[in-house]
Amino acid sequence: MSIEVSRISKQYGSQWAVNDLSFEIPSGQVVGFLGPNGAGKSTTMKMLTCYITPTSGTARVGGLSIETDSLKIRQQIGYLPEHNPLYYDMYVKEYLRFIADLCGIRKGTGKRVDHMVELTGLTREASKKIGSLSKGYKQRVGMAQALMSDPKVLILDEPTSGLDPNQITEIRKLIKEIGQERTVLLSTHIMQEVEAMCNRVIIINKGELAADDSIGNLQTKHNSQRVFVVKFKNPVNVIDLKKVEGIEALEDLNDNTFRLVSDKAVDAQEKLFNFAVNSGNIILEQKEEAQNLEHIFRSITN
Repeated sequence: MSIEVSRISKQYGSQWAVNDLSFEIPSGQVVGFLGPNGAGKSTTMKMLTCYITPTSGTARVGGLSIETDSLKIRQQIGYLPEHNPLYYDMYVKEYLRFIADLCGIRKGTGKRVDHMVELTGLTREASKKIGSLSKGYKQRVGMAQALMSDPKVLILDEPTSGLDPNQITEIRKLIKEIGQERTVLLSTHIMQEVEAMCNRVIIINKGELAADDSIGNLQTKHNSQRVFVVKFKNPVNVIDLKKVEGIEALEDLNDNTFRLVSDKAVDAQEKLFNFAVNSGNIILEQKEEAQNLEHIFRSITN
């Protein structure tokens, strides 16, 4: 089941949370939905799941319009929001049976609940109240409820939030497995998760589309750049530093330390040395970082 977003926007007062955003996701892809805090990721996901309506533009999930077919869309998607809403006074299995009832599952409810418990690694916690669970296990309960109706589209907002490294590995494996038969759109700030799970990434910044490509293509496109972390002895005039030949992007890391993205065709190390000499400063440390998705994300969103 595909997702089609066409020039969708959402305005709150004078602020555009999402602005003229378009993308398409075919069936069977696991797509990372990335962006800084406040970029509009959660707002977009809420529009796709029909929790809020767009100010303009439209979107279709499996060919159904979010404006005219919202109930049908909700019946075919699984959604794990960023702030996972759960009934803390209910027991895990009790809650999942309640969700099964809401999903209209009338036959084989017990087997379906047991399957979800096993699939999401909740077996040892199944007889406990949700309020007594750790944050990681509460997140698993949220994942189980999102999968209860066997949805064709899964929308996950920070699905591994609060999980320990072992749990993260298990949830990654689960998402990759279910992504073979479903369309999965997931938001996260952890780039290693995206590299491990996703076929493609969509990056938005300030509500607008900043990049949409496979991870491999993004790395190839940014292969013409080098990333340096440079620490100066004395304070630096940032405006002058930005003017150094070959510097394409700059991130202030504090303590006179900067992450710089430079054109590979320019010897940035020599230019930075000359800059330090001419400004009466000293470079205390300079190291080059390998280009990975995190650096590409910073370059695009900065």
